[in-house]
Amino acid sequence: MPYLSPALNVMIAAARKAGRPLSRDFGELENLQISMKGPADFVSNADQRTEKLLIEELSRARPGYSIFAEETGVHDGPDKSHRFIIDPIDGTTNFLHGVPHFAISIALEREGVLVSGVVFNPASNDLFIAERGHGAYLNDKRLRVAARKTIAESLVATGIPFMGRGTDAQRKRSLAEVEAVVSRSPGIRRFGSAALDLAWVAAGRFDAFWERDLNAWDIAAGVLLVREAGGIVTDLDGRDDPLKHGDVLAANEALHPQMLKLLREATPKT
Repeated sequence: MPYLSPALNVMIAAARKAGRPLSRDFGELENLQISMKGPADFVSNADQRTEKLLIEELSRARPGYSIFAEETGVHDGPDKSHRFIIDPIDGTTNFLHGVPHFAISIALEREGVLVSGVVFNPASNDLFIAERGHGAYLNDKRLRVAARKTIAESLVATGIPFMGRGTDAQRKRSLAEVEAVVSRSPGIRRFGSAALDLAWVAAGRFDAFWERDLNAWDIAAGVLLVREAGGIVTDLDGRDDPLKHGDVLAANEALHPQMLKLLREATPKT
């Protein structure tokens, strides 16, 4: 059984409570009211309601903690050593199109160090959790990253810039990286939820995942999941703080340096 700290218990309860109305909405997509934040970047009433509920639940249980949330930004609290990082729906476009691959993501930092993480998919009822020093779990089953040793036998996931996101140079770089991995790997996937992509690396479903230009709320919980499952997570320059730099590469110990080298070599020369 996983070790559940009091804070992690609070996070799990908040995610499950916020997930129940999401499950109902997912079954009634035609009733959702949708506004546009930007081209191909949708925000629904479900996003906003979920974030509000998460903030209420977390603040009630931990009233002094700061919160950093996707939709509403920074909520400062008197306790400067703790911060929740929230993504109410990672994979909003999937959710709005009836694709059951989206998740609530909650991470907790203590003194800037990730200590607890939850990634919950209400559509599948998959609950991924991690506690620093105590491992990562999926529905109470201990997780370990996959043991494959070469890119040639690995299933790799990524995210790529879409309409309204990224410059021409960023899109060119992304496509060059995809081409490099496609030429070396038997499979590549783009599923549209960085939080779940990282959780699936932790579970051994994907062997590696990389993406550029992300936000802390996209990856915070997933980064801890991979590390607690025995994987390596850095940015795409090999630095240990992907939340700070916005790029992420996750894989096992054998694959990580191979993927890092391949992606570096794929970057178009300017």
